[in-house]
Amino acid sequence: MYRFICFSLLSALGVSLSACNASSSDPVATDAEYWSCQKSEQPFAYSACHIDQRALADGRSALKLFWQQDSASTPLLTFDALSEQLPEDKTLAFAMNAGMYNKDYAPIGYTVIEGREIKSLNLKDGGGNFHLLPNGVLWSDKAGTVHIDESHVLKDKLDDGSAKPWYATQSGPMLVIDGKIHPKFDPNSSSRKIRNGVGICADNRLQWVVSDTPVTFYQFAELFKDSLQCEDALFLDGGIASAFYAPSIERHDKKQMGVMVGVVQPE
Repeated sequence: MYRFICFSLLSALGVSLSACNASSSDPVATDAEYWSCQKSEQPFAYSACHIDQRALADGRSALKLFWQQDSASTPLLTFDALSEQLPEDKTLAFAMNAGMYNKDYAPIGYTVIEGREIKSLNLKDGGGNFHLLPNGVLWSDKAGTVHIDESHVLKDKLDDGSAKPWYATQSGPMLVIDGKIHPKFDPNSSSRKIRNGVGICADNRLQWVVSDTPVTFYQFAELFKDSLQCEDALFLDGGIASAFYAPSIERHDKKQMGVMVGVVQPE
């Protein structure tokens, strides 16, 4: 049996500490030892949830993408509609808007849901945050292992067959790439917005974050790189498009969005 450890960051980094340790002779760790959500005020106000990837690999939890209603091609749009669509024995631990979408709430970047490609990989040039290259893809294989790859890196993996996404969502720009902040971010920028994103961070955790105050791209990326110790992180969206569902911290944004990404658990 795994040796389960609930990791935490120093309170100075703005993430609550909760150390717990279960040896092979102890009872099986609870779901709460694998994931948690919290609010922080440092280095700026933000809300976050993290989950240990072991909980996804052993089937205790599942990371899924959602877009349309089961019975129609109509977008779900809201966290309420998503929750209502789940089986009675499942619950939504937390969720966030996924990759960027158009006026019809359809994804503009690479999207895969349960192995079916909804939208092909978008490697085009263009304007807006999505095309502030390099951009990237959050994806997981059928076994539940989660990756964040720069889009051209993923293309090479798709071409040689080393990547077989079961779920995937493309957005941009990348925030952190191999431990370095996106090279086009300006530390002195004055462009501040509410922003949300996801990172693969220390101790094999997935970290989901939405700023609760307007921040620059550089500040947001710096949070992932330095405070949360993420080697790779991806911007999902910003402004009125940022949406977060985390009932354990009483967060339930009532917004409409395209594809959503969430962690599902047994009731």
